[in-house]
Amino acid sequence: MYKILRTILFYFNPEWVHYFSMNGLKLLCNLPFGKAVLTSVFKVSGNHLNTEFIGIQFPNPIGLGAGFDKNARYLNELEALGFGFVEIGTVTPIAQAGNEKPRLFRLPKDKALINRMGFNNDGVEIIQDRLKKWNSRVQKTSSSPFNQRLIVGGNIGKNKITPNEDAWKDYVICFNALHELVDYFVVNVSSPNTPGLRELQEKESLRKILTELQNQNSKYKTQKPILLKIAPDLSLEQIDDVISLAMEIKLDGLVASNTTIDRKNLFTPLTVLESIGAGGLSGKPLQKRSTDIIQYIHEKTNGQLPIIASGGIFNGADAQEKLSAGARLVQVWTGFVYEGPAIVKNIAAHLKKN
Repeated sequence: MYKILRTILFYFNPEWVHYFSMNGLKLLCNLPFGKAVLTSVFKVSGNHLNTEFIGIQFPNPIGLGAGFDKNARYLNELEALGFGFVEIGTVTPIAQAGNEKPRLFRLPKDKALINRMGFNNDGVEIIQDRLKKWNSRVQKTSSSPFNQRLIVGGNIGKNKITPNEDAWKDYVICFNALHELVDYFVVNVSSPNTPGLRELQEKESLRKILTELQNQNSKYKTQKPILLKIAPDLSLEQIDDVISLAMEIKLDGLVASNTTIDRKNLFTPLTVLESIGAGGLSGKPLQKRSTDIIQYIHEKTNGQLPIIASGGIFNGADAQEKLSAGARLVQVWTGFVYEGPAIVKNIAAHLKKN
């Protein structure tokens, strides 16, 4: 059924389809018994996939990566589809429109996407208000035990206009604004779509950002886990630097990995790629590289550095590959676009058998 719908939707602009689909889902959830019906169809039942990670109990290990629900608009709908966790953002202190459109492109022959969104988001204050309303709603309506609620992560970044030497200030602003509202944080310095951002992955730049966040974290009665999202384009030496710093400052974990700027070995014609231009590539072409990075980090640290896997996960076998390589949780994004709303339930069914 979804394949037929996907064929139709793929005739339209990807970014428009994204909001059309999610707003349609929101409309359905707002109907009497709408969410209950969706939940009965898609939600993962039982506690067989409950996963403890970074001190948090996740209902299941299947999450939605940052960039899909940038502004925390669709948590209710995504919960109905069975996600164990959703990472909102990337959130910046000030609202920004992002890069010029078009900025999201499908590569069907590769089961991939290219995006150069540019951290478009409503800004931390508006997102903060939405999360307050979401948390208030959850507290009032949820009769489920704690470990069955949707876990929400906050992916934070810097504004485009903020110079790199002041980037840490943007991360601190977002961290403090969202601290009481999300379950964990992910520091995004690895998007290829904000000029100069990836320079912050260098060891000393990272040290400044992460230690400032940890200093802020120590001031709270309840501290929140802080993870770092890394690019798949890092060399082994750069990955070693990240590992060294993460272990030194006792970072809570890594997300591996973000989108890639690599365009090698794609089935999409070069002329099409050239017409699309710059952006981060996600989906199937990233699968092997992401898994290799996860396995490298896991072996290098003897499993002491927790990992969330992201990159090329479309089905249960893909998710199992990441978990076997050393990850504890997995995130989908491009796979969600290509596989549809049953992706969580399908992955969960595979994991349950294994």
